[in-house]
Parts: sequence; structure tokens; C-alpha cells
Amino acid sequence: MTTFVADLEPRALWAHFDRILATPRPSKQEAAMRAYVREVAATRGLEVREDGAGNLVVAVPASAGREAAPIVVLQSHLDMVCEKNSGVEFDFERQAIVPRRDGDWLYATGTTLGSDNGIGVAAMLALIGAEEVEHGPLELLFTVEEEIGLNGAAALDPALVRGRTLLNLDTEEEGALYVGCAGGAGSELALPIDTMFGVEGRVTVAVRVAGLLGGHSGVDIHLQRGNALAILARLLHPLWKEFQFEVGSITGGNLTNAIPREAEAVIRLAVEDPGAFEKACRAALAEIRAELAAVDPGLEIAFAPAECGPEVWSDATAVRLLALLAALPHGVLRMSDEIPGLVETSTNFARVRSEPGVLQVSMSNRSSVDAALRAVQRRMAAFAELAGGEATQSEGYPGWKPDLASPLLAITRRVHERVLGSEPRVLAIHAGLECGVLGARLGGADMISIGPQIEHPHSPDERVGIESVGGFWRLLTATLTELARPA
Repeated sequence: MTTFVADLEPRALWAHFDRILATPRPSKQEAAMRAYVREVAATRGLEVREDGAGNLVVAVPASAGREAAPIVVLQSHLDMVCEKNSGVEFDFERQAIVPRRDGDWLYATGTTLGSDNGIGVAAMLALIGAEEVEHGPLELLFTVEEEIGLNGAAALDPALVRGRTLLNLDTEEEGALYVGCAGGAGSELALPIDTMFGVEGRVTVAVRVAGLLGGHSGVDIHLQRGNALAILARLLHPLWKEFQFEVGSITGGNLTNAIPREAEAVIRLAVEDPGAFEKACRAALAEIRAELAAVDPGLEIAFAPAECGPEVWSDATAVRLLALLAALPHGVLRMSDEIPGLVETSTNFARVRSEPGVLQVSMSNRSSVDAALRAVQRRMAAFAELAGGEATQSEGYPGWKPDLASPLLAITRRVHERVLGSEPRVLAIHAGLECGVLGARLGGADMISIGPQIEHPHSPDERVGIESVGGFWRLLTATLTELARPA
């Protein structure tokens, strides 16, 4: 055991985490971790079940006298995000993570630590042979490829898991019980472009919107930051009637789970119009900048000479597609009725690409209510139809609707107050978690998600609070004991 964790409590949990740090585990390369799970299970002669995706379940017998208690499923994922600082030489497929300690924080040396979700995995392994913890029958579910799309959970063989009470150990916030998450599905709009030869002698200009903060299209969508594509369309659509500029292309956005920070249109103006057009754009932008001043103050616009091929959008195409882009929704569509401040349903106007004969528009839709998510997808299809195009819908992943009447939530809440001395925050997140996928695969389950304090996950600044791990362990074990008591 490394000196950084040798004196930490609970000792068994930290000993397993030390081994996990030494075990390479990028997504799709979890074989060594599966072998370690089997090794630990073999020390107690425990049954291990595996499905075709590589997910594992270790069946842990109940403590004496608690055999009749309902099966409780504990779940964590085996893979980690592999990120390192520039200039750091590190091979995540072969090298052990090198931990460092600074007071109450444990972190890595220029790389991600993997406490997401390594602490959860370590806690589950520590329960094997933890004679001091009274519990009913347990199923320890270890999933794979979470970090690249919840793939293991999505491919889970339901026959692998018999319990329907599930504790996910992948929350990164102490003092919080997570009870819901959003599902997600993309809509790809393919909109036909008819072209014509542009008028000779026109001035070609690139109009660029930039300077925005962007952010995650789930957890940041409620901040009402600017969307560069929506702003660009808002500027261009009303000005077309005045200037009747020719459109060469419109592009913007990158990842579908990111709010677009930049967008650009290449247009051709009559030789006498660039000055007046720029003045009109800047006047309209001043209004938008005032709207966003408190949340996204860096909005800016730039005009630069550009090049454009001989063919441009036809006037009819320009009218049709500029109207569509200006009408497409972006942002929060509905807030949760159960949890104050939680976004229930949203859409992100994520990306536009101009391709030969077609404008490709990507919308990223999220909701914790599956019916609402499907309704948003149908809405996007209707937009495409109105513009003479068609929409392709991704299958996506299901959400997890908060159930504030959950028996598991009530028990864990009471245990948190008794063991940790504080009332927990009951929260949900407008992003994807394995719980949503697992609930669908299992045909329903009573679920919550808990975990220690982990800051800056998915980055080399990742760190885990040592004291919070102790609190997480006490909450977990006391909850298992409470769940094993006769009703």
C-alpha cells in the first residue's frame, strides 16, 4: 500500500482503492479490473456472474439472521476518464496512477485520479468480508464503459441482477442524495439547399459571433447563457428582407453536449451595403448584449473579408432556412414540478454544418420524463418538415424521474441525519446517469445515488476529500444495516 493511503480509514476501502490506482482501466480496457474483482470475490468463495458486455455481479450472502431481507444492489463503474496535463508523459494503458496528498485532499500527479468511480468500486469491494457490517443479501454490480456513453449499463443483461433496490455510488457531492437525472436523445435535421449562381460584383463577408462562455448542454443549460447559433440566426433573419444578401454557408457549434460559443455565416452583399449591414448588425447585437450582460458579458461580433464559391443559396432557400434557424428552440423548456430549481426538459441548438445540397442541424434534447423527451423529438421533426427536410432521431438513453415517495430515499435520509448529523440535500441532475439506463433495463427499481466529495472530475485537477470518504462509508454501511431490519 502506498504511503499516501496507508493510514486512512476505513482501511479496507483505501487498500482496495490503492490497488485500483495501480490497475490501468481506460474505457473498453477494464479486463484487469474485472480480474481484480474476481480475485477479491474468490477470497470468500463468492459467486460472480458476467454478461456479454463485461458487466459483473458479485453475490454477497446476508449476515446471519438477515437472509430474509430484500436484495440490495450496489453499483459502480470500473472505467475512468484518462486525462493528463500538457507536458505530462503518462500511459494510462500501462502505468499506475501516482497519488498525492494535500491535507484532506487526495489527487494524482498531473493526471486524473480515477476517484470517479474508483471510490465507489473500492467501497463495494470492502464490503466483501466486512464482518462488522450487518446487511441483507447484496449484489455488487460493476459496469463497464460508463465514461464513453453509459454503454455497459445500456447493454446489461437484466437476468444478471435480481434485486430491485439499488444504491448507485457515483455521486460526487457529500451531503447529497441524488434521486433523478435526465435522459437524452439527439435530433439530426437534414434541410435541403437549392443553389443559384451569385450576382457578380458582390462583396463577400464572414459574419462571426464569438466570445460566449458556452458550457455543458445539460448542467449549464439553466444559466441562460448565449447560444452563438441562435444569436447569429436572430441577427440575419430580419436583415435578409432589408439587404437580400446571398448566403454561402452557415456553420457553428462542435460537440452536441456543448452550448455553441461561436458561429459564422459567409454572405455576399451588394457593393454599397456592407457599411449599413454592419451598422444594423451591431445595433441589434447591442440589444442582445444587454439581455446577456449578467450571464454572458463577452458576446462580440466580427466582420471580415471572405471567399465564397460561385454558387450560393437560392433566395427561397435563404428565406426558408433563415426562418427555421431563427425559430428553433434552445434552452429550458420545462422546470421540474417536484424539485425546485431542477430543469426537467431542455434542448440545445448544438451544431450547424453547410454541406453540398444540405444544411445539417444537430439538436441535443434532454428530459427526466421519457414522454416529454419523445415529444421534443417529435417537435424537432415537425420543424424539419416545415422547412422541407427530414429528421433522424437517435435512440438515446432514458431518464430517471425523481420519486420523492421512494422508501429507499426515506430510509437513507433518516440514516444520514442520524449518522452524519445533518439533513441531506435531495437533488437531481439535468444530465445522464447510469441509474436512468439501469432502471429501464431492470424494468423499474427503487434507486438513489450517493458518494463522497469529488471535485473537478474528468480533469487532471480531480481530487477527493478524504474525510468525506469516511462519511460516505458510514452512510453506506448504516443504510445497508437499516435496509436489512425486519419491516
